[in-house]
Amino acid sequence: MRPTSKKKKPKPVWERAYKGHVLWSGKIKLGKVTLAEKERYTWEAGGRAGVANDLDKAKKAVEFAVAVADKQLDLFR
Repeated sequence: MRPTSKKKKPKPVWERAYKGHVLWSGKIKLGKVTLAEKERYTWEAGGRAGVANDLDKAKKAVEFAVAVADKQLDLFR
């Protein structure tokens, strides 16, 4: 007998937004990066926020915050 397959989570995808980028997993918004000033990006994800000087660094920070939030246990559930 074949083992039943689990539903796979959709792979997170970066999408261009107004003055920034948004990380989506299906229809769920996981995080966002916005252009704050000249060459400064602010990011928000998983209950965390920060500032980066480079778009790639801000995207990596969002992906890391989402990964950590996914594995960390919720205290109030």
